[in-house]
Amino acid sequence: MAIASVIKKNHYQDSLKLMQLSRKLGLLPGVSKASAIMATEANLKMLREAGLIGEMPEPAGAGDLIVAVEAESRAEAEEALGMLDSLIAPSAQKQGGAAEPVKSLDAALSVFPGANIALVSVPGEYAKLECAKAIENGLHTFLFSDNVTMEEEIELKKRASRRGLLVMGPGCGTAIINGTGLGFANVVNKGPIGVIAAAGTGMQEVTSLVNNLGSGITHAIGVGGRDLSEEVGGITTLDALKILGGDEGTRVLLVVSKPPSRKVAEKVLHEIRETGKPAVVCFLGHGMRAPADEKIKLVSTLEEAAYAACALAAGKGRKRALPADDGWKKEAGKYLRARKRGQRYLRGLFSGGTLCYEAQQVLAETLGDIYSNAPLDRKNRLKDSNVSVGNTCVDLGEEEFTVGRPHPMIDSTLRNERLLSEAGRPDVAVILFDVVLGYVASPDPAGDLLPAIKAAGALAKKKGRPLAFVSHVCGTDGDPQGLNEQEEKLRKEGVMVFPTNALAAKAAGWITAGGKDIGN
Repeated sequence: MAIASVIKKNHYQDSLKLMQLSRKLGLLPGVSKASAIMATEANLKMLREAGLIGEMPEPAGAGDLIVAVEAESRAEAEEALGMLDSLIAPSAQKQGGAAEPVKSLDAALSVFPGANIALVSVPGEYAKLECAKAIENGLHTFLFSDNVTMEEEIELKKRASRRGLLVMGPGCGTAIINGTGLGFANVVNKGPIGVIAAAGTGMQEVTSLVNNLGSGITHAIGVGGRDLSEEVGGITTLDALKILGGDEGTRVLLVVSKPPSRKVAEKVLHEIRETGKPAVVCFLGHGMRAPADEKIKLVSTLEEAAYAACALAAGKGRKRALPADDGWKKEAGKYLRARKRGQRYLRGLFSGGTLCYEAQQVLAETLGDIYSNAPLDRKNRLKDSNVSVGNTCVDLGEEEFTVGRPHPMIDSTLRNERLLSEAGRPDVAVILFDVVLGYVASPDPAGDLLPAIKAAGALAKKKGRPLAFVSHVCGTDGDPQGLNEQEEKLRKEGVMVFPTNALAAKAAGWITAGGKDIGN
């Protein structure tokens, strides 16, 4: 293997473009790893730890782009870097006819004086400054950047809150404001449900399900994964509830979060009651009881949250249901009859962190302890995230896997490798995985996985054992990739596809447990 890198001075690219560029480079012949990243000191250190650069390169700064590749030969590495300009250029050409790019917030405001939201996607160490500028200009901020400290987050959110503004983030991956998606967003119908989420793919799942159930949303406000922590205190969540509470178009509230601080969760429930609107709350992995208020329904999964919100929006007793797939147990029975005695474990390979959380919660009802690099219970944390133990669900979007690599929602290379590795183990019976659609995601995420699924199935068959693949596609028919088209690609390869992540996890658990029924 050979590594090579190049620095392009004063060539700033935002995070989304960097991820797309990394993916394009990674698809070139002979290239095994590729990373395009801004040359901050922290990023250079990460590249070195990932083995993509040797010695620290020439002096570089946050405005400089560094591109590093690992390839089978030196010639292939240099050839990939030689194509860099052509890989960057097409994206610029596609914007032909659009407004000229601007290079500062002031310039942007001169072009769009009526704007009320700024999207900040710069290296974390510079994010506070850009976010503060937006706040001072009276703008809500969608803060895509991560590596923003807790202290900076609290300061920015308090400053924005005093001015009646929201800071959505940091590390906010998705939002849909008045029908416009920001970051990794799906195409969702407008409707009466207002969503607030401290969970990226959690928001994508509930908004997509709401759409697929025939309803829609007013706004979906991401708040950042730490907003409901004890330290941040739910600043953005509480302010977002005030906004949606006063929004005439929002008739039902839907709040989703990974496990929050109990103290902050109680504040959120209090603020929901203050709005006077019916609400559905899903605190994943949290054992809270429903409050003594018939207007607030506390549920345990994203699936339940979407169903309950749609039922409330449709009126009492008017439930809507996703199409049921009653045939899956018959198909699963084939695996159970052919399964070898030693095949007893499940491996979940997720690109969405919240979907990984939800799957663990569902699977634990049938399989007991689920090990993970992002476990619901600390005692089940994997010692080595690259080595599965017993029944394991891995969030491949965690930072430990994305240093020097694009996110798995954009580039499936890492997940394909892990899928083949897990399939090669004789004790594995089921592989569960998600496919996430929407803007910014891969243009064909299901198609990206098919070669690995085919190879994994062939590998298991050669060893004389069956392997069950179970999946859920998170998205809508309005998404650029098309929900039905993506599901059909997987089904043609023998994958059992379910309309919700929770259902997929239940089915995967049922198969792994040898056909043991679980509570519905």
